[in-house]
Amino acid sequence: MVVENRFSTIGKIIYAQILMATIVASGFLVMGDWKSALSPLIGGAIAIVPNSYFALKVYLARQGEASGILQAFYAGETIKLILTAALFAVAVRLPWVDFPTLLAGYIAVLSVFGFALFYWRD
Repeated sequence: MVVENRFSTIGKIIYAQILMATIVASGFLVMGDWKSALSPLIGGAIAIVPNSYFALKVYLARQGEASGILQAFYAGETIKLILTAALFAVAVRLPWVDFPTLLAGYIAVLSVFGFALFYWRD
């Protein structure tokens, strides 16, 4: 019996990113207190929110013509970069955010892409 996988590769990546952000924040929670866990959680969110927007933008254009898909890809990537910069700008202005742990959460979530190349192929 063949079991159909209901999640696309991008869905798996987004779920893995959420899991990674939770794991990193939990590690900082164990080593410190809840305040030290918020910075990597925010860093993870800074990576997840723009990536999710980009995935949605490209997903909605998947049935269109090639030029429309390409336009959605470029527009989605541009807005993703702007959104990432804006979220970082907001996060570093918060007085209780620790930048190195914020960056640790951000980098950990982005590392999911590298592992996904090896594990999830449709």
